[in-house]
Amino acid sequence: MTRSASHSILPPVTPEEQRQSAAVSELIRGQIEAAGGVVSFESFMEAALYAPGLGYYSAGATKIGAGGDFVTAPEVSELFGRCVARQCAQVLSSGGGEILEIGAGTGRLAATLLQALAETGVLPQRYAILEVSADLASRQRAQLQKLPPSLRDRVAWLDRLPETPLRGVILANEVLDALPFSRIVLRGGELHELGVAMQDGAFVERERPPSAALAQAWSSLADELPVRLPEGYRSEICLRIEPWIAGVGACLESGLLLLLDYGLPRAHYYHPERNDGTLRCHFKQRAHSDPFANVGVQDITAWVDFTRVAEAAVASNLEVLGFVTQAAFLLATGIEEMAAQSGTILERVQRAGEARKLLLPGEMGEAFKVMALGKDHESLLTGFSLQDLRRSL
Repeated sequence: MTRSASHSILPPVTPEEQRQSAAVSELIRGQIEAAGGVVSFESFMEAALYAPGLGYYSAGATKIGAGGDFVTAPEVSELFGRCVARQCAQVLSSGGGEILEIGAGTGRLAATLLQALAETGVLPQRYAILEVSADLASRQRAQLQKLPPSLRDRVAWLDRLPETPLRGVILANEVLDALPFSRIVLRGGELHELGVAMQDGAFVERERPPSAALAQAWSSLADELPVRLPEGYRSEICLRIEPWIAGVGACLESGLLLLLDYGLPRAHYYHPERNDGTLRCHFKQRAHSDPFANVGVQDITAWVDFTRVAEAAVASNLEVLGFVTQAAFLLATGIEEMAAQSGTILERVQRAGEARKLLLPGEMGEAFKVMALGKDHESLLTGFSLQDLRRSL
């Protein structure tokens, strides 16, 4: 059992954030009591992030951008969105249809995509957004309201996945990393689940036997690992990837599901040197590893096991058409050319700096990956022409 670490490295919380965190924490305490003293980390994370009206993504707060908790690639530069637009245009040119963006952040990616697609003359019939955060949906509306009527009239917000499968492109940028996951630890060669309990009024870890589903998932993946993992090894397993891919895949009649997120193939994810897992929390531009700090007002994520994503895709009759680093995807879709052609000298210098952040291994270039899952889509994909990491899955 481990108490949460010192919070001294984190920026202070506001009175409003304290009230929200207290309300979310009280909700989770009630869940722990009702469960007999311990809940799964997955349940804890579900409540901390998504409890209606209380959780991090459900309550109003600035989450993304310079004034929020973290910065995503669309916020770094419009070059990112313009590269994604080139890939979308290729798919729409061959089969037409629409775009569905799941988790659209501040709306910057949607705005850039629509503007870039309009310039190429390849617009989607509709640009649908599925957003679980009322706060972010409000920011998206404000952002997209700035577009010309011919573009903003194509945008529609959904409260659930569409019942009628669509043709075109489904986008998910930094969505999979926020799916609630389980945490595990190895003791004496056996798998233990890291649950969440209360001690002296604080949230603490508590080891317990794994659920049948978690034990089966670990048994299946552990048999594939090339090396033995050490005593005390800790990591994560996201059992929600399979149903998520199945649900989203069922919405695609033909076209492309484009996933952009930070993650690794399984053999690199579950590696002895990565012995404390990949869990990361984000609060006011500070990354740390304590999920029990500022509960309800900080983000909680983990890297994506892209092998699990690929397995789920195949099980859902989707084809893995490509898997590359973000750097390879952006280079293949012309980021250098776009940066060099930007307006004035000062603008070109600014774009070059933004491009470096998106491309360099020490920034976003290598940690972030792009995966293309297709259904009835046969044309080549420009974004995956420079690299092919599918054999690593």
